[in-house]
Amino acid sequence: MNQDTIVAVATAPGQGGIGVIRLSGQHARDIGCRITETDLQARHAHYCQFRNRDKDLLDSGIALFFPSPHSFTGEDVVELQAHGGPVILDLLVQETCKLGARQAEPGEFSLRAYLNNKIDLTQAEAIADLINSSTEQAALNASRSMQGAFSKTISALESKVMQLRVFVEAAIDFPEEEIDFIKDSKVGEQLQDILQSLEAAQSEATRGCLLREGMTLVIAGRPNAGKSSLLNALSGQDRAIVTAEAGTTRDLLQEHIQIDGMPLHIVDTAGLRLSEDEIEQEGIRRARGAMATADRILLVVDTTSKSEREADYQTIVEETGEALPANVPVTIVRNKIDMADEESRLNNSAERPEVYLSAKTGAGIDLLQQHLKVCMGYQSDIEGGFSARRRHLEALERARVFLVDGQRQLLNAGAGELLAEDLRHCHSSLGEITGIVSSDDLLGEIFSGFCIGK
Repeated sequence: MNQDTIVAVATAPGQGGIGVIRLSGQHARDIGCRITETDLQARHAHYCQFRNRDKDLLDSGIALFFPSPHSFTGEDVVELQAHGGPVILDLLVQETCKLGARQAEPGEFSLRAYLNNKIDLTQAEAIADLINSSTEQAALNASRSMQGAFSKTISALESKVMQLRVFVEAAIDFPEEEIDFIKDSKVGEQLQDILQSLEAAQSEATRGCLLREGMTLVIAGRPNAGKSSLLNALSGQDRAIVTAEAGTTRDLLQEHIQIDGMPLHIVDTAGLRLSEDEIEQEGIRRARGAMATADRILLVVDTTSKSEREADYQTIVEETGEALPANVPVTIVRNKIDMADEESRLNNSAERPEVYLSAKTGAGIDLLQQHLKVCMGYQSDIEGGFSARRRHLEALERARVFLVDGQRQLLNAGAGELLAEDLRHCHSSLGEITGIVSSDDLLGEIFSGFCIGK
């Protein structure tokens, strides 16, 4: 398949002033010359007419030729810039196929660029992230990743791991050199330095992932605590029905908002209580499921209720028989301060962060927004960030676990061979991020999500 010449419309579907058709492959220039009846020269904009095999005029426009290897894909690439009507673009694509090209698969242009070592996997993914960016910060992060910011971070980590691997494995393979690295504090220091660098990369990648995908917030609590009012206050519109009757919300209600360019996916849930109502029970079950997959839970507490105000937050949730998910952070939202004669404030000294606010009047909503920005790693100076995906976070975590295990083997057991094996696995996990180590299944999953012309 990689020997075929591929073609696709590279501009967005619909009508426009200009539409671009892209060809890539060993016959791209020949096909372009035949359609334009022009001897296409490298990096020269040719104004010409586009004709079919019967010499019928299809359109006129600009033709560009980028020879291998100095092109996006690393192959010969031809771009035909015609008028942006879907019918004329389709006719041109059909004509290129009659001359020997075939329709490109989703992401195939970027896949070829990767296979020809023009970009690595993080840069390829950043192209899709840039196209699909929903916020300014996400677009800037994707642009930096596309230019290699994330790749350089991973490459620096790989270099440190490789240097340590070489030293450890050499000491194991050549014991006559009398290198006792187990007693050498420098190895432990290097391990700690790599671990700190990796954790810093994890932190930055987590921020990049949240800015790309958004943070999922699940609003939970007892009935009538003000969950739906909080959803309306955060979204700035009346999305949820608010009544004095308990159990109004019975299903999940989702809203997508932005706070200073950061995407948030907010989920309002049914009130947590024991109920004989079959529909309400199903709503509570769905609420539990949403809480388990959330990035953060906003547990809303009614400050006007003495029993609820004094109850431990776990008690509120466990009334229906289950505890909060252990791995999901929780923020306590103490609502209805306008009725309890309380001042809006943020309390970070408690076991869980607490925000005192009134969803009805809006008092304290700004404090909650600031708190959520901190949770997402928001920085007013957005220089230096990069885009990341869940698979990157998973690979970084695997690498970290191998490093920690290797550190334990060195310090507690003095097992140099096991340390070397952990370093090898760590290096392999880092290689999965940029594509140095990759499988065909992984490549298929990544590039299938691209648009056809990219």
